[in-house]
Amino acid sequence: MAKRVDRLEKEVKALQARITGMTLAAPLTEAAGQAARIEPIAESPATDEKQAMPPQEMLAEPQVAAMASDAETPVIQETVASAADATPAPPVVAAAPQPEERESLESWLGARWAVWVGGVALAFGGLFLVKYTIEAGLLGPAARLSLAMLFGLVLMAGGELIRRRAMPDLSDRFGNAMIPGALTAAGSVTLMGAVWAFYAVYGFIGPTPAFLALALVSFATIALSLLHGQALAGLGLLASLVTPALVSTENPSANALFGFLALVWLAVNAASRFRQWTVVPTLANVGLGLWSVAYLAGSARDASMVQPTLTLLVMLAGTAFYWPGRYAGLIGPEKAGISAILGRMPLQTTLSVSLVTVFFALAMLGSEPKGAFDLLACASVLLAALAAFGALRAYAVWPAILAAVGAVLGMAVIAANALDTVATLLDGQPITTTTAPVEPHVWVYLLLAAVFPACGFAFLARFRKSEPDFSKIWALLMPVVPVAIATISFFNFGNLTRDWTHGFYGVALGLALLAGAEWLFRRSDEAEEGRIDWPANLLVAGSFAGFTLALHTLTNGIVTTIALSLLGFLYVLAMRIRAWPSLPWMMAAATMIVFGRIAWEPTIIGANSLGTMPFFNALLPGYGIPTLLAIASAWMLRNSDDLRIRNIMQALASLSALITISVLVRHAMNGGTLETTVPTLGEQSIYTLITVGFSGILMMLDLKSPSPVFRYGSMIAGVLATANVLLLHLIGLNPYFTGEGTGPWPFFNLLLLGYLMPALAYAFVAYLARERRPMPYVLMLAISGGVLGFAWATLSVRRFWQGENIADWKGFLASETYTYSVVWLLIGIVLLVLGSRFNQRSLRLASAALVLVAVLKVFLIDMSNLEGILRALSFMGLGAVLIGIGLFYQRILMKKDGNKRPVDSASAPEGTIS
Repeated sequence: MAKRVDRLEKEVKALQARITGMTLAAPLTEAAGQAARIEPIAESPATDEKQAMPPQEMLAEPQVAAMASDAETPVIQETVASAADATPAPPVVAAAPQPEERESLESWLGARWAVWVGGVALAFGGLFLVKYTIEAGLLGPAARLSLAMLFGLVLMAGGELIRRRAMPDLSDRFGNAMIPGALTAAGSVTLMGAVWAFYAVYGFIGPTPAFLALALVSFATIALSLLHGQALAGLGLLASLVTPALVSTENPSANALFGFLALVWLAVNAASRFRQWTVVPTLANVGLGLWSVAYLAGSARDASMVQPTLTLLVMLAGTAFYWPGRYAGLIGPEKAGISAILGRMPLQTTLSVSLVTVFFALAMLGSEPKGAFDLLACASVLLAALAAFGALRAYAVWPAILAAVGAVLGMAVIAANALDTVATLLDGQPITTTTAPVEPHVWVYLLLAAVFPACGFAFLARFRKSEPDFSKIWALLMPVVPVAIATISFFNFGNLTRDWTHGFYGVALGLALLAGAEWLFRRSDEAEEGRIDWPANLLVAGSFAGFTLALHTLTNGIVTTIALSLLGFLYVLAMRIRAWPSLPWMMAAATMIVFGRIAWEPTIIGANSLGTMPFFNALLPGYGIPTLLAIASAWMLRNSDDLRIRNIMQALASLSALITISVLVRHAMNGGTLETTVPTLGEQSIYTLITVGFSGILMMLDLKSPSPVFRYGSMIAGVLATANVLLLHLIGLNPYFTGEGTGPWPFFNLLLLGYLMPALAYAFVAYLARERRPMPYVLMLAISGGVLGFAWATLSVRRFWQGENIADWKGFLASETYTYSVVWLLIGIVLLVLGSRFNQRSLRLASAALVLVAVLKVFLIDMSNLEGILRALSFMGLGAVLIGIGLFYQRILMKKDGNKRPVDSASAPEGTIS
């Protein structure tokens, strides 16, 4: 404070020197006179502002005025000089502010630490003096205590005397180590010790006079803290909080206890409001919370919690309306951004108020296993008041968030207490819900949940423009809290078949939030077009959540699944009426919820109710209608400007179609049931064909309407199908390893479905993917198709010789082994011819690889396993095929060389060799 005063005095002197120079030059010309009249005109608004400023802002005004004068004076001097051609007064250079010196260890020890140690020593000195007189028997008890009280009063009077006569700059430089404050604190402690001895040691006074005397000393200490600082206020607060614990009566009164605590809180916050303290109010909030929890823990089972609830309501109301009230901006600047508003001042005050309120509310809800109605009512009132505080002030972010968290956690605590967990742990009995009537409780839950939309609307009406980030938080809390509380209430205390109470509550919530979204969109400025109105769009999503809750409480089974998709589709259709960005996203949310319901119950209506007729059963509408609605939504959004929702709906529609077809096939292949066992090769072959076909369909859609969903979705489907081929077709479900029968028919059997048809599908998709997909992906498809075709041919040979069962335990026949070589060589020749005919190098390479395999087989297997004519025929056939292949390649090369134009020897230049 002293440094600021010195700096301001120097700046005032500099301004006086400049004004003197301007006054001497002003009469020179008329222009100078006009320039001189600028200052009163510019000062009048500032004077008005000065009268409207709070005292804290007026303290900084002289410095701001000095800075403004520094900026305006050169302009005025330049005007005067140009008008009268006079030499301006020499500029006066203001002294630069000196950096604050760091306090030395000597100063800290001598000027600060010693002060408080000395004060503590004085307090102990008074107490030890009383003890000495007792031990020496010098004076009677009354006289000793009277002297102790007189000593305390002398200390307090000495503190006030030193405060008034001390140098002015001591209070600013040593604000947290003022000698008057230390003396006053020592006197206060001495007085409280004497009063306590009067009551507890000697019994000179009863509980009521002792309580009043201790309260008087505490309040006096708080009042003196206005003169001596925040530390003394903390001491007075501590004394006040300890006073009820020091004085005990046979008939304690909760009204007197919490009434006194409320007065203490008001007194401390009144002093804090005047001096703008933040630490002491936080400690006062914590003190009220500790007393409330202690009263709850020590009270009887049927004790009322109205008194601590009213005291905490006083704390909430005082914080919202009085301290810091609407003057929180004087404590710290308000900042934008979600992370910034979470740290808005006064952070410690709002956090302490919120945590104390939520903790006591949860303690009340958790104290009774069956949830006594009065405890529920008190906790709900506290949480509702905390939410109202969060909606009342722009800095009360944490009250809003913690009120929401406390309400949901409180509902969860009640639901957990409704289960007989203690009996389960002790007796090993199953968990059962209580049979206590819950209807009144349910209404309290729903009313508490309804508080948050009401508070949210109130906040958005006042602060939507000025607090956009906080508005997002409230717009999120408005639907989340009611839906969460109503959901917990429904599953724990509602009628799971059809609950009209929770159902109508969900409908009312959805309609209210939808109307709120309409209200917000209508109030949007035209200048904000092109920007996302997050609060309005969040309310649209909240309305969808409310209607979804209603559907789950009023319907069940397949009706709920289909109704959810219809609800999402209605939001898409609403785009014809309102161009709200969030509307199509509700269809995506509905599809995801349908997926969740399918994962929870794949049969949709229950395994016992599902019919066995293939395809035409409950699965067809249960899966098919949501799929058709998803496809229709994706088609309606095909020209949407929002690429994200367009791509997401395309992906969800494609996935829904694949799931629908797969489930219907699985039901048909398993005799009318959806078993979770490993499928057979025939069933898995259907899935592979579906996946490969799905990949081809997405590829065709991508060619018609390019989309990253179609592009990458087709490749993902191809990769998944290839993984199935490698893991299941060739290894896991191969009839050679499993022993599964292939069927009685020679060609139309399991091998056709499991190998040849997927091979042809892979070949077709690979053909479509040429020059449209990355080459490694195309090669993967081609190789997979080739491997499946090779497996079909090889297993067909084994089936020809071994019959319907081709299990490995049957061994190999000599003729079977020879046939493998013949077939493999024939396949190699066919691939070579096709590669040459269509000029496909990949087919020729595949032919070479297959021929190489046949060569290795002949030399490594046939030589040792075949005998007689078969061994000779094997080698003779191999040699003939290899020679034929060589001749084939030679003719191809000669044909290519013949197509080259030869050099005419007659036209060749001389000296060249033709």
